[in-house]
Amino acid sequence: MQLILVRHAQPQRIHGTAAPDMHGTAVAADPDLTEIGVQQAGRVPGVLAPHRVARVVSSPQLRARETARPTAEKLGLDIDICDGLAEYDRDLPVYIPIEDAQREFQQVYERIKAGYIPEQIDADAFRARVLDTVAAITAAADHTDTVVAFAHGGVINVLLQDVLGLERPLTFPIDYCSVTRILYSRSGRRTAATVNENSHVWDLLPRGLRS
Repeated sequence: MQLILVRHAQPQRIHGTAAPDMHGTAVAADPDLTEIGVQQAGRVPGVLAPHRVARVVSSPQLRARETARPTAEKLGLDIDICDGLAEYDRDLPVYIPIEDAQREFQQVYERIKAGYIPEQIDADAFRARVLDTVAAITAAADHTDTVVAFAHGGVINVLLQDVLGLERPLTFPIDYCSVTRILYSRSGRRTAATVNENSHVWDLLPRGLRS
């Protein structure tokens, strides 16, 4: 079977969520897409058109669900929410896009770009959650199926780390709405066919817009 992983489109920035909930717990940031993000998401159905998609799954986070929506509507499929596809930042009250973190939170940015998950995150638990979820998705698929999963850069990276036997969890830059394809053989062999395909959104990526 084929698992196609699509990173979410460009999300809005959230400086801090509203007042804590009734238990005094900070509310997690869950940003929607920017106008450019909506455009990026609208291009995903086209790049997936050559594939016979049997199922669409998504992280529960809004930026992933909204990225999945145009594809699901085009295919006439429901979006199955998989909680385990959520990003490692899911409980944080602030969301700063990585391109902004480069300027404003340089220490965190440098750690991520060096290939490591932020220190306040339980990286082992995150990795286990993602791998268990992906294993369940692939186990439920027929060997001829193509499943599209809308997720996050960290989620895609830790799966690639496992498939390719890499040392660092965040090895690859994964662009907004980029496509990464992993093939699963009946014998259990996994192959990373492509990583970070982005030509369909190149002109809408932050670096493309600056050029």
